[in-house]
Amino acid sequence: MVHFPVNHPARPLYRVLAGLVGLYILVFGVWGVFQTWGDPLFDRGSNWVLGLRTNLAFSLASVAFGIVLIVGASRRGNLGHYMNLTAGAVFLVTSILMMSVLQTSANFLNFSMSTVIVSMLFGLLLLGTGLYDKVGTDEHAEEERRKRHHPVSEAGAR
Repeated sequence: MVHFPVNHPARPLYRVLAGLVGLYILVFGVWGVFQTWGDPLFDRGSNWVLGLRTNLAFSLASVAFGIVLIVGASRRGNLGHYMNLTAGAVFLVTSILMMSVLQTSANFLNFSMSTVIVSMLFGLLLLGTGLYDKVGTDEHAEEERRKRHHPVSEAGAR
């Protein structure tokens, strides 16, 4: 069973990082929508925004994801925790899938290798923030600490 740290002291920093990732994605998406407006939805042209290649479909998806990440980062409960874990996994899977079709006509989001790398970095960042921003009661946090520092597990480490 996986035990996420509860009430981690650096939780506010992780939420800020997730919010900054969401803000970048939102700005990228809005700028991309303005730049690609009028183009076909899945155009494979050479539209670049903030160093990443895009099309209208990818820009619209980025606007939606950016809003979701900012909302998740602004919540004090565990909604942000679950949203960051999910978004991190989505970013990692999407970047790997898009990398596998990079030089084919199946590259419907118009990814470039720089877009793949940034998506992987954002996925890892969001996954990391999701791992450490879980909120719980003081009793729940103490229970998790006790499970991690159980005498049986410490005796095995010696």
